[in-house]
Amino acid sequence: MFYKSTRNSGVKVTSAEAITQGISSEGGLFVPESIPELSLEDIKALGGMSYADRAAFVFAKYLTDFTDAEIHYCTDNAYSTKNFETESIAEIAHLFSGTYMLELWHGPTCAFKDMALQILPYFLTTSAKKINLDKKIVILVATSGDTGKAALEGFKDVEGTSILVFYPEDGVSPMQKRQMKTQEGSNVGVCAIKGNFDDCQNGVKAIFTNEDVKAKLAENGKMFSSANSINWGRLVPQIVYYVSAYADLVKDGEIELGEKINIVVPTGNFGNILAAYYAKHMGIPVNKLICASNINNVLTDFINTGVYDRNRKFYATVSPSMDILISSNLERLLYLMTGCNDALIRSWFGQLASEGCYEVNDDVKAKLKEEFAAGFCDDNETKAAIRGVYNKYSYTCDTHTAVAVKVYNDYKETTGDTTKTVIASTASPYKFSAAVLEAVQNGKSDLDEYAMIDKLAELSKLPVPNALAELKNKPERFNDTIEKAQQKDYVLKKLGE
Repeated sequence: MFYKSTRNSGVKVTSAEAITQGISSEGGLFVPESIPELSLEDIKALGGMSYADRAAFVFAKYLTDFTDAEIHYCTDNAYSTKNFETESIAEIAHLFSGTYMLELWHGPTCAFKDMALQILPYFLTTSAKKINLDKKIVILVATSGDTGKAALEGFKDVEGTSILVFYPEDGVSPMQKRQMKTQEGSNVGVCAIKGNFDDCQNGVKAIFTNEDVKAKLAENGKMFSSANSINWGRLVPQIVYYVSAYADLVKDGEIELGEKINIVVPTGNFGNILAAYYAKHMGIPVNKLICASNINNVLTDFINTGVYDRNRKFYATVSPSMDILISSNLERLLYLMTGCNDALIRSWFGQLASEGCYEVNDDVKAKLKEEFAAGFCDDNETKAAIRGVYNKYSYTCDTHTAVAVKVYNDYKETTGDTTKTVIASTASPYKFSAAVLEAVQNGKSDLDEYAMIDKLAELSKLPVPNALAELKNKPERFNDTIEKAQQKDYVLKKLGE
């Protein structure tokens, strides 16, 4: 299995090269040259395996330059109870008949990003050895909240690497901010940007493709790579949990083997739902992929109209990990839907960079309608969804998962579709305790962050994750804040270049 670039189909690299580079030199994203297949017999067999073994089975189809021993080294170390607070790694909770919550937040940072970022350091260091890379790998990360902490936790003190994370100063929750500011590790750094997530992400992408910066690093035996979902090594682990969820539902007798399901995903950067798309095209029986957005509804508009337009007001919401107007992984989907037409991708994303918008052709519009449904909701509707689920089912969900619940309820009411449905639950409610507590109590609280957590624990009967409980007494290590235009110079200064 080789990998091509979305902006230059002539590029051909191994998975180890794709993972270490993170992004192609001309700015394109790496995609596998074909999507491997899973048979129904494969899916049935996966039901009898551990999560780590299921992951190894899927990875073997994509990372064909890795040996079985290398893959199992990665999966066995990443997916164990030393990293996750549940043996099954990805829990499935039954919300109501035919509707399931896929809980992806039982890892060390209490967010779905752990599912990929616990294994990415193993992928990256193994890949570097495979291609005889003798450079120190510098991980640059832009985060809207969860990726940053999960990447920091995954890469802390990993030999041969250093990591620097940028987050929007006012665009993450207090708990997310505290998680990053108190991060331990000798090779980590964190900095706030005066701007939004898109500013952070654009800055990181610009640094990645700056030839002068790359040359300076190379002179000192260093190179950049990414822990954002622009890195294929971040995206491929996300495919696994959709495959695993289907195998579990079959094993548990909730669905028949071959029965189609819907998958609902709250998403901003489009990586999490793209992973579900890959799972579907591998052979997981999926009816509709339902894309759920908050009031920053650029993806909803795009799926419904085929016009991507980031020229709109940006909103800071109670679901900050979705406060994004430039959805990077959409590029991979459109590359696939155009039959790997790199010229079209260069044209559309060139328009996005220069004009802030583009419109896809009729063929792609038809494919979007066939594969996806989309909806969005505002903060008041998000909180109402949290309150409704809590009151009706005694289940407490976070602000991002609540967006998915609201959008799914709207979809079901509009379409009458009663297909059994998996909702991706992407974070612990304790990461957004102020908004969740306000929703559950139907009123704002004047308690501090940790008192809110205690109150939420009392009401929800949900154990407080150890990783969050321990934050209270940790000292803050990182308090830098810079203008977005200073990002490049800040990186060079921190790296001693």
